[in-house]
Amino acid sequence: MAENAYHVVPAPQGGWSVKKNGADRASRHFDKKEDAVKWAKETVKARSASIYVHRRDGTVQSKDTYGSDPVPSSSKAKGK
Repeated sequence: MAENAYHVVPAPQGGWSVKKNGADRASRHFDKKEDAVKWAKETVKARSASIYVHRRDGTVQSKDTYGSDPVPSSSKAKGK
């Protein structure tokens, strides 16, 4: 199953888009990157999802995860 994630990416026509993992079209488009990141964070806080913020060159600048952690820490996995 694919990760539930949203990506803040540079839009071809200028500005920034927020796209859900696997989607062909953007969920929203913004003129400013900071507005796109803010909207993405507000959107995923209600669900378990990750946000990948990309640079203009397409590389990942940062990743944040909200909601329950799908990978338990090593101490939880060992029953400690």
